[in-house]
Amino acid sequence: MIAAIGLLVGLVAGLLLHPAVPLWLQPYLPIAVIAALDAVFGGVRAVLDGIFNDKVFVVSFLSNVVVAAVIVFLGDQLGVGTQLSTGVVVVLGVRIFSNVASIRRHLFKA
Repeated sequence: MIAAIGLLVGLVAGLLLHPAVPLWLQPYLPIAVIAALDAVFGGVRAVLDGIFNDKVFVVSFLSNVVVAAVIVFLGDQLGVGTQLSTGVVVVLGVRIFSNVASIRRHLFKA
């Protein structure tokens, strides 16, 4: 319940305050959001499978975001940032859709 309230407060604050994302952070933010979504859907899947562990979720959430940001940063430094960003999005996208399919099968038995 606390997480849901925190999400709601964060959404309302973002909509009301219109925070500006610094220019240097803009290439990393979409990748970080996708990495965070991967962890969230993985957490939902774990809850439905009855194997959720809060420590594993927090570590997964933070490590996904950090690793994805580091890969994009290294890609920018090597001059291939868009290719590595695309790779990260594809890999995490596949994981997200896999988790969503598992959630769907669990909820709808289909």
